[in-house]
Parts: sequence; structure tokens; C-alpha cells
Amino acid sequence: MRVLDVGSGPGDVALLCASLAGPQGEVIGIDRAPEAIEIARQRVQAAGVENVTFLLGDPMEMAPEGRFDAVVGRLVLMHQPDPAAMLRKLAQSLSPGGIIAFQELDIGGARSVPPSPAFEQCLQWIEAAFAVVGGDNRMGMKLYPTFRAACLPGPSMSIEGGIWGGPDNPAAVMVSEVMLTLLPLLVKSGIATEEQVGMQSLRDRIEKEIVDSGGVATSPSLISGWTRVPQ
Repeated sequence: MRVLDVGSGPGDVALLCASLAGPQGEVIGIDRAPEAIEIARQRVQAAGVENVTFLLGDPMEMAPEGRFDAVVGRLVLMHQPDPAAMLRKLAQSLSPGGIIAFQELDIGGARSVPPSPAFEQCLQWIEAAFAVVGGDNRMGMKLYPTFRAACLPGPSMSIEGGIWGGPDNPAAVMVSEVMLTLLPLLVKSGIATEEQVGMQSLRDRIEKEIVDSGGVATSPSLISGWTRVPQ
């Protein structure tokens, strides 16, 4: 298969697609971040993968030569001002019967039961950060109507997420790592101060609250949608 990976980032999806397409297949990844493209190229070279190439540019402004058997993307539509327009344009690159598949985030899937005050506060800060940068953190739940608005057949869909309790809790690790990444934005935007976030103890505080309550925490949902263009 010939696959187009939109918004490749550091190349995780492109490498996965390469393993599925096989040595006779081809994967082309596009991303508009030069740093990400350079990392992706280095990873592909280090892995000895020869059927993946990366292009620098905006997928909405580029049209790679030839037709593709599949167009894929992960956490890409959530950053688009008009995700249906992107799907509509990308579908034009597909051969008849080709597959278009995207996976997007729904932060609404993340919660703790009973509520962990530190975990829930972090979720509020994360949502506030998304509001500042303009990303749609509920895009996963909008995939079906977005596919239909792009004049594509209604997609098949799936939902994935994690749920954890007890010590060594991945939810505490996940949220604290996201908060570390977002901390400069949170401070600059006045959403929270470094003292309020308390990065040095954040992971331990979240884990302790979950363990002490005997409860669980869930990750944001990752929702996938895929369909074929008409023959």
C-alpha cells in the first residue's frame, strides 16, 4: 500500500504504517515543523526503514504526487480551523476505495473516582491551556459528523483509554508530564503559577490521593474513525 501520514511529528505513525505496508509499500509523512521532520528522519534511518520519506510543509497546501491507498493522521484535526475541509482535501489524494483514518483526543474521558483534587485541578488547567492555544480537545467525539461534513461515508469508530488504581499509577505520571510541558504556557497566560502547580510534588500528590481513596483515574479517550472513499 501507498500511505500518506498527515502531521507526522516525530514519525511514530509513519513507522507503524511502514510495518503494515511492508517492504514493497511506501509511506510519505508530511509535517510543517522542521524539528519534528528532522527527528523523524533520524529515527527512520536508525531503524533501517527504507520505505518511509518525510516532506516539510502544510498538508493543506501540499499535494504529493500520485494517489494513495490510505491517508492517516493522529491528533491532527484537533489543531485545524476547519477539520472537515482538511478531510475533504485529503480524500482527493485517495485512489477509489482508499482508506482515510484519523485518531483524535477527547479530554472528557479523563476523570478520577472518587475525585482526586490534584488530578481534577490539572484537568481544568489543561483545558484552560487548550482554550489559549485554540486546540479542540473534544475533537474525538466530533469525528463522525466531521467525516460526514467532508462528504465522506460515516466512519467506523473505536474508543481507547486507560484506567488505573493503586501505586505506581500511570495516570499520575501522564498528567504530571503534560503539566510539565504546559507549565510555561500556564504561567505566561496567568492560568496558574509555578507555586500553585507545585511540579516537584505533583505526581506524588496525585498518586497519594488516588491510593488513599482506593479509587481510580482514567486517561483522556483516544477515538478513531475510518472509512473508504467510494469506488
